[in-house]
Amino acid sequence: MAYTIVEPCVDVKDKACVEECPVDCIYEGVRSLYIHPDECVDCGACEPVCPVEAIFYEDDVPDEWIDYNDANAAFFDDLGSPGGAARLGPQDFDAPLVAELPPQA
Repeated sequence: MAYTIVEPCVDVKDKACVEECPVDCIYEGVRSLYIHPDECVDCGACEPVCPVEAIFYEDDVPDEWIDYNDANAAFFDDLGSPGGAARLGPQDFDAPLVAELPPQA
């Protein structure tokens, strides 16, 4: 299990969660942030600092955003498990679900 970042993060990417994450498992795409499901240690430190309330424990994602569980994992299909977001840096792609969204206000 892990935490998932959902739609309110799209086009916002505040990154307060990145600074709070003790294991550096929150990666940056073009339009959203993503939590690596294998690197996350389920500490929950990211959730309360998100200013747009876009982070949920995987089992607690609201029904309207349930597809973000798969989208979050799909972001890492080609990346694998790099072992740290800071070392890898921002990526030039997003999960298809996020990439296909219209610009968010």
